[in-house]
Amino acid sequence: MLKANLIIFALRAIGKLPLRAVHLIGMLLGWLVYLSSKSSAKRLKENLRESHLCKDELDFRRTLRTNIGESGKAVLETFAIWFKDYPKLKKWYVHCTGWHHVEDGLSQGKGIIFLTPHLGCFEITSLYFGQFYPITVLYRPPRQKWLMPLIHAGRERGKVKLAAANNQGVKLLLQALKRGEAIGILPDQAPLAGEGEWAPFFGRPAYTMTLASKLAEKTGAQVLMAFGERLHQGRGYHIHISPVDNGKIGTPTALNMEIERTIQLCPSQYLWMYDRYKVRR
Repeated sequence: MLKANLIIFALRAIGKLPLRAVHLIGMLLGWLVYLSSKSSAKRLKENLRESHLCKDELDFRRTLRTNIGESGKAVLETFAIWFKDYPKLKKWYVHCTGWHHVEDGLSQGKGIIFLTPHLGCFEITSLYFGQFYPITVLYRPPRQKWLMPLIHAGRERGKVKLAAANNQGVKLLLQALKRGEAIGILPDQAPLAGEGEWAPFFGRPAYTMTLASKLAEKTGAQVLMAFGERLHQGRGYHIHISPVDNGKIGTPTALNMEIERTIQLCPSQYLWMYDRYKVRR
């Protein structure tokens, strides 16, 4: 318990730092993980290289170096956001592209399904939307029980609600859509056994969720891709929102193609270190 309290104290201190300092420390963290964990370094290099998003070897090395630092930023900024006073987070929202798609989707009255891949800052998008409208976000409860209060306190702010990744959580998502509200899902998170299908992701077979396409088909909700681009030198975030034709996520293959298209907008900020292929056939 003492160890957990010390960690919480350190995380609260991070929340008081300017974003530029958070990202600077995050870059150091990223390099520390890369240099100290051979498995993480190998996974990052393999995933990035096999994505074929880099034009040549020079571009690969440049993107790799950038991504190491961006991966560390992604970890540390999560806690900074959780412990940042909610009103003060507004200073970190610099731009939003595509907000009119949100207004169009809500006007249809069938709800919105936000798909937010592990791209840029995936903590910031729901909090940005939650300033204005209700949103229910699906999450996977952590193994460390002491983290649960922190997750709820950090994410359930404004009009944001959480739904655990279980049957009851799926019911909450469905109820929110039926009320014409928004929900948020990480579409590139490896699902549990029996909750997905195999589909290519950057040319490699990946166990892919079917939940998003099933909810879209059942409710007719508008599907939008969203991610928070991390701006240089801790200047904040640029929220990107783009529409996805419901028919395009009718299959896991189509869903992965949409995720790939979004990642191509900012490949250096995708979490290539994430073990997307950890589920084996």
